[in-house]
Amino acid sequence: MRIAVLYRDALVDPDGRVAGHDAGATLVRRLLRVFPGSIVVGDGPRRCQGFDVLPLEFVDAADTLVVNMDVVDSPSVWRTLRASHDEPRVMNFVWWTTSQFTHPVERAALGLSCALFPTFANSERTATEVREIVGQQVVQQLAEHARIGWVNLGIRLEHVHPRREPDVPVVLYPAIYLSERKQPRLFVDVVERVHRQAPLRVEARLVESHLVSEEAMRLSRLDWVWLGPLTASRDDYWQALARTTAFLATSTDESYGLEYVEALVAGAVGVLPDRAWARALVPDGYPFLYRDATEAERLLLRAVQDPGACRRELDACVDPTGSGGAFQRWLRARHDDDGFDRAVVEHVRRWFG
Repeated sequence: MRIAVLYRDALVDPDGRVAGHDAGATLVRRLLRVFPGSIVVGDGPRRCQGFDVLPLEFVDAADTLVVNMDVVDSPSVWRTLRASHDEPRVMNFVWWTTSQFTHPVERAALGLSCALFPTFANSERTATEVREIVGQQVVQQLAEHARIGWVNLGIRLEHVHPRREPDVPVVLYPAIYLSERKQPRLFVDVVERVHRQAPLRVEARLVESHLVSEEAMRLSRLDWVWLGPLTASRDDYWQALARTTAFLATSTDESYGLEYVEALVAGAVGVLPDRAWARALVPDGYPFLYRDATEAERLLLRAVQDPGACRRELDACVDPTGSGGAFQRWLRARHDDDGFDRAVVEHVRRWFG
């Protein structure tokens, strides 16, 4: 059985590689790595580096499982495949926060799709949300047969670079969008207050469409903020993380939080909101959770003034003996993408043979 990955925003560059550094593009590449010789559904046909690009209508439904990252569209994907095979195979991959679906029609469509098709989620929290939506939106005889699995996405630990401490502390805006859910104004307001008390430099790397936004213009007027496009390669991205001192997360909701995990594993001190999505990423007793802007300011100031002491505090929250590197070991054990690779293969085998 062959795997076809469907993600409407997937972009294949002229060299035959999946381009982009957003979470969606990263996950497409990850699925292609886990399932060699797969298909990316898109304009084609085209032979690429290790995969093919095919329109959905050209996919051999008799011998292909479509892993759909645009989950609400799965019923229509199934109908397209059904034209050439009686029992097409479709699996949902929920890799984003379900809170973005606020309209009753959207939530009902999401619930129906996840009840009809086996659904794999990017974290336990997302899987729980999916189950709740299915239970609320779908009739019982469908809801009780829903198949929902999950695993934490994790990161590729071999990408992590050795730390290089900057001369001036670097605070990362830990997102590539300036959308309302990310609360960029809260980020700027807190960091501005910290900047008045300690030298620092902010780095923000955004997708092109958000670089020209009004919020980006506001950021770029600050002479201590570097605002630019996404890094050219994953290696450049990890090099930049290796010299990041701290980050301030201000998002109201996340399904997993890949960018935050990557920054934490790179050694940045993460100041996170005291919300369920953030607590799911870190150990109990994590000392850098804030409840309001004043507390965020206090914690971020500590992170830029004495990051070494903050990292020792992180080690102590995992190992009271103060074992050096304890926090990093904890992160690596729980956010290694090897676990994702094994889990997604196992769920595909369990659900589709």
